[in-house]
Amino acid sequence: MKKQFNSFILVLGLTTVLSGLSACIARDDVNLEDDSAAAAAQAPAVPAAPVKPAEQPTSDIKNMKFDTPDVVFKDPEDPAIIRTPEGANALDLETPLRCNVNWKTQQMVLTLPYINSAFKLERNGRNDPLPRFEVTGYTFDMMPAEQALVKLTKEAGIRISSADGPYTSISAEDLKGEFSEVIKMIADSADIYYTYNAKDKILTLSRRVNMTLYTPPSRPIILGLLDVIRGAGITNIVTNWADYSITFDADIETRNKIQELIKSFENSPTLIAYDVSVFRLYPYMQQDIEWKDLLNAFDFGTITTAQTGVIGRVLTTTNDISIEKLQQFLGNQAQIETVSEGKFIVPNLWLSRFDIGKCSRPESNAYGMSVLAKASVEKKNEIFSDITLEETDGQVTQFKIRSKLGENFLIIGLPNELFGIQSHKSETIVFMVPRLIRTLRTNETLKNRI
Repeated sequence: MKKQFNSFILVLGLTTVLSGLSACIARDDVNLEDDSAAAAAQAPAVPAAPVKPAEQPTSDIKNMKFDTPDVVFKDPEDPAIIRTPEGANALDLETPLRCNVNWKTQQMVLTLPYINSAFKLERNGRNDPLPRFEVTGYTFDMMPAEQALVKLTKEAGIRISSADGPYTSISAEDLKGEFSEVIKMIADSADIYYTYNAKDKILTLSRRVNMTLYTPPSRPIILGLLDVIRGAGITNIVTNWADYSITFDADIETRNKIQELIKSFENSPTLIAYDVSVFRLYPYMQQDIEWKDLLNAFDFGTITTAQTGVIGRVLTTTNDISIEKLQQFLGNQAQIETVSEGKFIVPNLWLSRFDIGKCSRPESNAYGMSVLAKASVEKKNEIFSDITLEETDGQVTQFKIRSKLGENFLIIGLPNELFGIQSHKSETIVFMVPRLIRTLRTNETLKNRI
């Protein structure tokens, strides 16, 4: 019992000693802080040392992490809305030749030599020879051409591929001859082409193929051929002005027409060239143009004929009414806006097309306008012109005009509403001057001619 009491006294004493030491240490800390603050207040101010900018750490691009970019993905635009820019479409290699008319020095008759052997119409693409064997007694009745060819080529192990069928139904009785000749007879009867791939043993049928027409190195001739091809309704044309060739897709009918045209050059045909000016009139007083005042402004007989079409009228005039004098007369009544100026060429008895928009500014709204002409040269240099004016929606008007070499004709009274322009009493005018180009066959080497 005495030992336990002594131990308790010892522990209590040690606890008291330790508590006293902790209090002394705490008091000393407070005194030290107070003394330091007082000393700092009494000490003179010492200027601070300049602070160096912290050096940027060297970046390690491979180990850096980036936030996900805020990207919004949209659905693809409708291809019908996205189009080739107008500036790119406006580039036309024909423009320097087509859209340049010298109204002051027009040569009414031009003699043009050419090399007839330069004409050549070739089909493009691969077409392997067909297997050689004889066909005897092949008969079929009112069968589509592709089915008739399937039946014919089955034993030869040749497959038929139809690009744009079905085709015309035809009949044949007791066909005989070389395998390739019989296939050609069937294809020609249905107005289709065939292309054979010998490696895969596939015979492909189509209504159109890609062809290239090579012409003499003559700019008027190639322009005339381009206008005939467009007159046939073909617009997807590639012209190579280095080798004077025209590449296009053609069906059997168009191919045959081009071959006829080439053959016509064996007889040195005459070409009819038309210089064309299209302009619009906006009357100052929003009243009708007084065309009858032409009779007072020019001598009687200057206007030789006047006829009415479906809409509008056509006047045939002597060369006393030039484009310059006509615009001077009209300038007293209306503001004149030139729409297009250019030229096109019609081989004798052929149909050609001049797209007015090819020689106009984009803002003139003339993209869908075109002039179609079928022309012939008659006795004593008289020119018969069948002129049709078209718009995108179809024919606007038509005239059959008989004129003499050196005369002009003028289509008047075409309301601008026909061409989508809303302006009261305004008109579109077409002024045309026909000229003759006489061709001359030769075997001599010729330089390019304008």
